[in-house]
Amino acid sequence: MSEKTISILAIALCVLALGWGAVNRLAEPRTISVGGECLTSAPKDRTAITIRVSVVDKSAAKSMKLASAKVAEMNEYLKTLDVKVQTSEFNSYEKNEWNRVTQKSDFVGIETNISLDVSAKSIDTIETVLTKFAGQQDVFVSNLRMFTSAETLQPIVESCLETAVKNARSRADALAAGAGKRAGKMLAVSYSSGGNYNVRPTANFRLAKASLDMASQESYTGGAITGKDTEVSVSVSAMFEIK
Repeated sequence: MSEKTISILAIALCVLALGWGAVNRLAEPRTISVGGECLTSAPKDRTAITIRVSVVDKSAAKSMKLASAKVAEMNEYLKTLDVKVQTSEFNSYEKNEWNRVTQKSDFVGIETNISLDVSAKSIDTIETVLTKFAGQQDVFVSNLRMFTSAETLQPIVESCLETAVKNARSRADALAAGAGKRAGKMLAVSYSSGGNYNVRPTANFRLAKASLDMASQESYTGGAITGKDTEVSVSVSAMFEIK
């Protein structure tokens, strides 16, 4: 093959390569990437509390048996109420305490802890549970909180997501309009959401409630705890074609 033929073939290949690159550039759509936001709120529709049974005994078997029996008793009572119950802790371990006289650690016993998370739609129901168990032997009540359930939160987040996407498209249209263009179809999108879904309104209420005797408990009428709505935020990052 002559040098002239080789040169012609090389030039032809370069032309084809340049032409193919130009076609690819024309095929690739011009795009614009923007962000969109939505801020809204959701009602806190459930109240929860944690009830922990803690039993210490020299015998591991007895410690677990006593704790389990107490929890079984509590579960029987909770079945009579409109609540959701979930075991959040179940552990048993050796408990030791430091003896200042002998300057060594003394064996106290085997401590078994079983915790139940109890939630209800009505805060008055949780106040009833608190009144029932606060102050009982080996029973500790803590972590009073209000939150938005997943069932309530999901449609609100989905609606907010739609609003954030519309916000992103409006922003893309405004930017493209400066060049006499408009935003076309959405090519890609990602999102993130956030919010403070839990609130612990008052620890003092719990402490005060635990100190009441049976006579004074009957005078408590409820309704003392309120919580503000859950703040929900959704952010999207979207890419639109420019037309």
